Amino acid sequence: MERISVFDIFKIGIGPSSSHTMGPWKAALDFINSLQHQNLIDRVEKIQVELFGSLAKTGMGHGTDLAVILGLAGHHPESIPVDWVQKIYTEVQNSHQLNLANSKNISFNPETDILFHKDQSLPAHANGMTIRAFLVDENSISETYYSIGGGFIIKEGNKEFEEVRHMPYPIDTAEDIRKWCNSMQISIAQLVLQNELSLQNKDQIYAGILKIWKVMKDCIYQSCLKSGELPGGLKVQRRAKKLADNLLKDGMPANPDLFIQKIQTNPTDFKSTLNWLSCFALAVNEENASFGRIVTAPTNGAAGVIPAVLMYHICFNQNKGDEDIVRFLLTAGEIGSLFKKGATISAAMGGCQAEIGVSSAMAAAGLTEVMGGSFEQCMMAAEIAMEHHLGMTCDPIGGLVQVPCIERNTMGAIKAVTAAQIAMESDPTKALVSLDAVIKTMKETAFDMNHKYKETADGGLALHIPVNIVEC
Repeated sequence: MERISVFDIFKIGIGPSSSHTMGPWKAALDFINSLQHQNLIDRVEKIQVELFGSLAKTGMGHGTDLAVILGLAGHHPESIPVDWVQKIYTEVQNSHQLNLANSKNISFNPETDILFHKDQSLPAHANGMTIRAFLVDENSISETYYSIGGGFIIKEGNKEFEEVRHMPYPIDTAEDIRKWCNSMQISIAQLVLQNELSLQNKDQIYAGILKIWKVMKDCIYQSCLKSGELPGGLKVQRRAKKLADNLLKDGMPANPDLFIQKIQTNPTDFKSTLNWLSCFALAVNEENASFGRIVTAPTNGAAGVIPAVLMYHICFNQNKGDEDIVRFLLTAGEIGSLFKKGATISAAMGGCQAEIGVSSAMAAAGLTEVMGGSFEQCMMAAEIAMEHHLGMTCDPIGGLVQVPCIERNTMGAIKAVTAAQIAMESDPTKALVSLDAVIKTMKETAFDMNHKYKETADGGLALHIPVNIVEC
């Protein structure tokens, strides 16, 4: 089975969707890289992109067309300046010219060269796409990709885009975690660190994880400075800034670290702590909805849960700073990999239980770890969090990652904290439901769920709240 690093689960990128934005972006980058390796870029006359299934049905609201254009232009979601995103997309729309691989201009009209096949699906996954390059000699080259959730992609032929790895302590199930942690008498975070050390050294691991946290922290802070309406046509108003302003009273500090310090020193009660937890989650997903820079955790639609719960811990619990941040994210990342291996982290395959449910389970385990829980309690917390998301559908209004997605992140964060607190006060050896059992149940529930509740905007709230969606 695949060996997944914490840096596969947590990816720095652009919103609003890991499966509909990050995945197609990554596929487009792979396609142009393939053309470059074959020395074909100069021979390309035309590019055509076909989207199928859920990518076609909700791709416009998720910015799939934007992502494909930016990928074909050679820009990477981790490094592209955020203010370039809409600018480049608009330029291509207006000029009908695409700077392919940032090296050659070709004719490209998004309205005719990106085809949304809403009534067709490809066999391997609900999120399928084909990219085709037409060459000067009238030949063509094409590749078919599947965006399988969390920014992971597979090329036709079932080849996943992760390098083959060998880790000293293979983990495929929660029972494997139990075996290794018991035999070595270590925590989940320590176990994951040992596996990560087979890929890079400790300094690199810590630096990488703290970089991920910096993006999360900056995302919360930047979003709390912004007000107004989110793009897309639903007229959803940003709320994180108002919450932060009401809680701080005398304005936002000058940078994210001062923001945290001010929260830590402000008097708090139960209500204000819950308000801050909601504020943190809202902030991330409002930024996500507006094509801001976020961390896929494990998806974009659920990107607010883990930053919110980790920020909650840093602001309101006794903690060890950077050490707790690393332990939290190592633990959370491993729990996310269990769900990816044993079920799915794609809403197009499993509904929102595969996104908010998984992120809540990850956050619950991470919080339990840094609060001093045992590895059994961490897994119990993850199980509790997922158990109370089982069956959650994905029915985004207008196909946008806004309603009910943004508020769901606050609910996932609150459930994660509650799950961690319950686990900390429980004897996990007496638990009736194991983490492996709940992962298996989630997979079966996903299989049984009607397709219209899997990120198609064909059912649920999306069916009963008709809206007019504008291009992002």
